[in-house]
Formats: sequence, structure tokens, C-alpha cells
Amino acid sequence: MQISKNVQKLIKSLETKKYRMLHQLFVAEGPKVVAELAPAFKLHTLVATEEWVQQSNGQSIIHTYNPNLYIVDEQQLTKTSLLQHPQQVMALFEIPERKEPQIDSNDLTLMLDGVQDPGNMGTIIRIADWFGIHNIICSNASADAYNPKVVQSTMGSLSRVNVAYADLEPLLAPLCGKVPIYGTLLDGSNIYDQPLSASGIIIMGNEGKGISPDIRKYIDAPLFIPSYNKDSAESLNVAIATAITCAEFRRRETIQVPPTGISS
Repeated sequence: MQISKNVQKLIKSLETKKYRMLHQLFVAEGPKVVAELAPAFKLHTLVATEEWVQQSNGQSIIHTYNPNLYIVDEQQLTKTSLLQHPQQVMALFEIPERKEPQIDSNDLTLMLDGVQDPGNMGTIIRIADWFGIHNIICSNASADAYNPKVVQSTMGSLSRVNVAYADLEPLLAPLCGKVPIYGTLLDGSNIYDQPLSASGIIIMGNEGKGISPDIRKYIDAPLFIPSYNKDSAESLNVAIATAITCAEFRRRETIQVPPTGISS
């Protein structure tokens, strides 16, 4: 089926949250991302080149999910795509019903307090996937997980990580004293010297302002990633800080600690 100007207009409109919410659709592009998301989200529409359609993976996705299919040439794909360099296929997936925040008492949960850059948001979702953290809870001021830039940055990890949005204070208040609540702060304690648990909440803050005062008061274990260069940058990018923090938590889980009373 040939793609119409109305369909192209619809796809372009999904760059903005207003129209994503109106149509309950989001865009994903490229063979890898589309293939990763197809089992996790309801596939609505595919816009693809003949080359992709004829590939075995393309055939499998088309036959399994039976979406609206528009076959286009490279020029049409370029006009329709939200990327500078389109990659054979783009898809429209249905946005699922709003997810309830989940805090697993036996594992780590990430909380994002106002992370607003789509690239950072997508990278953090990918980092959570890499380190086996299945739940991310974002403040309502955080970037939309279905923003096209976020979706592309996740490289498919959005299919394996639960991303929910909520007012963070009402979630944190009843957990104080019951669940370890960590947060990265410039006046925190060196992360490499502090005891870290295999479960709890890790809070990461806004790119410019860090963790807000309203949320900071709930942190009972403030952490700081030290610099090893006195002339270094003032702070780390939030996605990089998240990666370092998650890596250290997971590393600690692999350290064998001798039982009490037994010397090494």
C-alpha cells in the first residue's frame, strides 16, 4: 500500500507529546529497535522499504503482527522518517495503559527526579536493562519515555524495563526507614567507601539542579562519585553517573564476604 500524506503527517506529529497522547502512538525506527519492541508493544503500522520487507525478519514481523503496511522507496522513507539517516523501517506502536509504579523489595529500583534530556532518559533505560534493573519510576517532570529520541536511545531496552511516572514524594514517604534510599549528591559520601545493599531505591536528579530539596530529604544514604583529577569537570552527566552507580551496586553483589568470626 502506498503511503499517503495524511499518514506522513500523522507520523511527523508524533514528535510532540500532545499528539502522542492524542493518538496513543509512538514511533520507533530501524530493524533492531522495531524487532525488539514488536513482542512487547502492539504494532499498529509499518513503513518499510521493499528490501526490509523481503528479509526474513521483516517477513516474520509482518506475518506475526499483521500491521498496516506501507512499502516506500528510500526517498519516501527519508521524507517520512524522524531521523537524519533512516534505516529501512519505521513503526508505530500503541502506547500501553499508564503503568503503576513498581518497587521490588528484593531488587534495586531507579527513581529519576526531573531527568529532562531525551538522550539521557533513553540511555538510562538502556543502562537499567544492562544491569538487570527492571523498574524505573520517573517524576512527572521527567522526559517522556515514548519521545522518539528516547525510544531510539534505548536501542530496544524499553521492551524489558518498566517505566512509570508518578509524584515521587507520596511513594518515598512511607518507605523511609524500611527501604534503603540512595541518592547521588555533591555532598554525599564516597560511593566506594559506603555499604551498598542488593535492594533499595537509587535516585538520580535533574541535569542542572540535581535532586530537588523535596526529594533529597528522603535520602538516608547520600552517595558521591569522586573525581580523580583536581581540574576535572564540575559534575558528571546524569546518564554516566547512573552507569557508574549501578555498576558499583552490582559489583558489590559479587564480592564474597567471609562469615562473621572467620578471619581471612
